[in-house]
Amino acid sequence: MTLFADQSRESLRAAYRDAWQRWQQRAPLQPFEAQLADVIRLHPEYQPLLQDERSLTQDFAAEGARDNPFLHMGLHLALREQVSTDRPQGIAAIHRRLVAAMGSEHAAEHRMMELLAATLWESQRRGQPADEAAYLEQLRRL
Repeated sequence: MTLFADQSRESLRAAYRDAWQRWQQRAPLQPFEAQLADVIRLHPEYQPLLQDERSLTQDFAAEGARDNPFLHMGLHLALREQVSTDRPQGIAAIHRRLVAAMGSEHAAEHRMMELLAATLWESQRRGQPADEAAYLEQLRRL
């Protein structure tokens, strides 16, 4: 079971909002809240959205992470989880190489997230598990 398996879209979005509010108030954060707040901190363009209760139910374009701020931030979290666990094996080294080459962890994440989003989309389209080998190969070519 995944962390988000039993949560609604609204409750997931509320977790972002609540973590951001707690960070702004300098309140103690649980580890996952700290991860959420860090991703939000890196995206000032999304911060006003989290002040608006309507964002909890707002529909965003399904075409991509650039159109859906919650999808975009979720991809950051997913990629960070992949890197921290080195799964698929080798992704942590690819991440380190890209960060060094680009001079920015955030920029490297964005490049990698494009491939993660495409891999997940293709997996859903085909109704099959993601092809980790193909994903890693694409990442190596960055």
